[in-house]
Amino acid sequence: MFRKVLVAEDMDSINLAVSGLLKDLEIEKVEHAQYCDEAWLLTKKALLEGEPFDLLICDLSFKNDHRTQKINSGKELISILKKEDPELKILVNSIEDHPQTVRDLWESGNINGYICKDRHGMRDLQEAILAVNRGEKYNSARIENVLKSNNMLILGDWEMEMLKAVATGHTQEDIQEDFKNRNISPSSKSSIEKRLKELREEFGANTTPHLVGILKDLKLI
Repeated sequence: MFRKVLVAEDMDSINLAVSGLLKDLEIEKVEHAQYCDEAWLLTKKALLEGEPFDLLICDLSFKNDHRTQKINSGKELISILKKEDPELKILVNSIEDHPQTVRDLWESGNINGYICKDRHGMRDLQEAILAVNRGEKYNSARIENVLKSNNMLILGDWEMEMLKAVATGHTQEDIQEDFKNRNISPSSKSSIEKRLKELREEFGANTTPHLVGILKDLKLI
């Protein structure tokens, strides 16, 4: 069984529940971080001391407060910590079940399991810890259903950037300029216009705002 676990979670109630679960599993050492920067510092300290964490249980969203943070999301934290310690096993424990988020995290190769916080969350978390300890991957039932959904269209990073910009009211000219400034390719207005037209046809949308509405309903953006 894992000996040393770090829990990155900003809600006290969840921390208490997870602490109880880890105690029942007789895990020797458990540390908690309510901020992403704090989790990073604890991980760095453990590595420097030659006693790295075996497992990270990490939420994806952390509420902002008076403390300024350099790392603002669990997804970003996971990416950074996996680079710092490639041997670290990582379980996502989050209410977030957006198909694109789930897909991106699995395709990154950074996680070993994904648990959705729901009425079966603690049971699923226990199953996930045991599975990952055996060298297996784990998804809770809700996440499996998300991944198997017929609505699971694979959108690339370029398309996601474009659609998020459109969804927040930016024009094709705005997107073209932004993509050029950030060296995102392709950046031409014709490429943006062509892909939006293709997506409208694929989803039977009459207009671009209609397309955005459909994609939001399907939880693709």
